Amino acid sequence: MPQDVEFHLPFPVASSPDLEGARRRNLEWVRRVGLVGEGRSAQWYAAWDMPALAALGFPYARGGMLDLCADAMAFFFVFDDQFDGVLGRTPARAATVCQKMIDIVHGVPPGRDADACSVAFADVWARSTDGARPGWVARVAHEWEYYFAAHAHEAMGRLRGTPADLETYLQVRRGIAGTDLPLSLGERAAAVTVAPAVFHSPELRLMRRAAIDVTLMCNDVYSLEKEEARGDMDNLVLVLEHGRRCTRGEAVAGAREEVRRRVVRFQELALRVPGLCALLGLTAREAAAVDRYVEAMALWMSGYHAWQTRTHRYTDAPSVVPATGPGYLDRVLGPDA
Repeated sequence: MPQDVEFHLPFPVASSPDLEGARRRNLEWVRRVGLVGEGRSAQWYAAWDMPALAALGFPYARGGMLDLCADAMAFFFVFDDQFDGVLGRTPARAATVCQKMIDIVHGVPPGRDADACSVAFADVWARSTDGARPGWVARVAHEWEYYFAAHAHEAMGRLRGTPADLETYLQVRRGIAGTDLPLSLGERAAAVTVAPAVFHSPELRLMRRAAIDVTLMCNDVYSLEKEEARGDMDNLVLVLEHGRRCTRGEAVAGAREEVRRRVVRFQELALRVPGLCALLGLTAREAAAVDRYVEAMALWMSGYHAWQTRTHRYTDAPSVVPATGPGYLDRVLGPDA
């Protein structure tokens, strides 16, 4: 596993002081909703350290907000692993399973006999939208829909057996990575509201896209061997290797360059933000919220990177789960899966 590959992310790294409490509360939550069983399963899940990802990615979060972030990260990774087996090679079944999740977003609660993933997601969705602005809820509903719907297209890629072109890969990968969602959670955790005229400016939209791509592209390098062994096609290294007809080393170098360009672009655009706020006539308080949002995006990139270079989910996976088999120890989706 290419854990020794380095990415230069020139952003600060910080951690929430509530990490230890979040670790305890998160383990209680995943057990209560049924995402994780006992014994070996609980030990393997704890080794991922989802609360550390939340504490590093959202260092300004405390208490219930940090718990929400940690629980959302737990749901993401456990749910993702459910598609490592047959389900992840059956687009129609994947679409059916994910439609039930999409229905929850749009107001259909899980039934009495709902599977653990449905129960967990319904809880995360309810807590994240409680007291949230209607505009934020509408946007995040679309982000969740995109995330769930992308699973069927990832399954199509596995059936195809060859990587797609870069543009197609990005459309699927940005969905399946769900990295819009942590940025939106970051807004709530940082308690910032950015005026729509600024949020949808070219500068901030391009910065958000850069933050999304940096996160998923770094992850593609660190999870390369795990994903390749299971037949995943939506990985930047595989896409570059196939599209450019180059060596593995050249493809990894190409992935590092894709990340570098986006980091530089993010920094360049950040320098234009104060002028943008001035031209739009923002008050000092409104401009401070924009600065906080920019900071939250930078902290997410650096925090996620710090976590993924340390987590046992990647470094120890070959000794815990079979390289070519599912990455989960508990099957927590319903009968349609």
